[in-house]
Amino acid sequence: MTLEHLHILCGKIASGKSTLAGELSSQPATVLISEDIWLAELFGPEMSTIKDYVRVSARLRSVMEPHVIGLLKTGVSVVLDFPANTPETRVWMRRVAEGSGCDHTLHYLNVSNEICRERLRARNASGAHPFSVSDEQFEAVTRHFVPPAPDEGFNVLER
Repeated sequence: MTLEHLHILCGKIASGKSTLAGELSSQPATVLISEDIWLAELFGPEMSTIKDYVRVSARLRSVMEPHVIGLLKTGVSVVLDFPANTPETRVWMRRVAEGSGCDHTLHYLNVSNEICRERLRARNASGAHPFSVSDEQFEAVTRHFVPPAPDEGFNVLER
């Protein structure tokens, strides 16, 4: 039996994914990999539109896939703080889980748009997050959100 585990996070912007990722990563032998931190450091100035985000996040995923698989194969658990918010991004995450041979949990944070917008405004005001997201950007991104479906083959834990 393997101890390594891949934690995948699904939820709208400001649903609490990064907060949960921090909690999950406090477990022994667990590594947190945050898309927001990597994107801000590597591509921050290149990201001004959703199209820019899609382009650079695809580049980051292509580099992270073998890295995350390698970490999991060494026996550490990984909290992948990347949004698993569309079937397309979840295909990538499924490939990581299958490529490593580890168990996984897709944590689905089912939070209303109203609560997410409220949290987003507070997060923007605090300045603590690497990206500030407007209400218009929230709406544009949320239009693409698709909750996980049973036929995708994930072990879903709804929160």
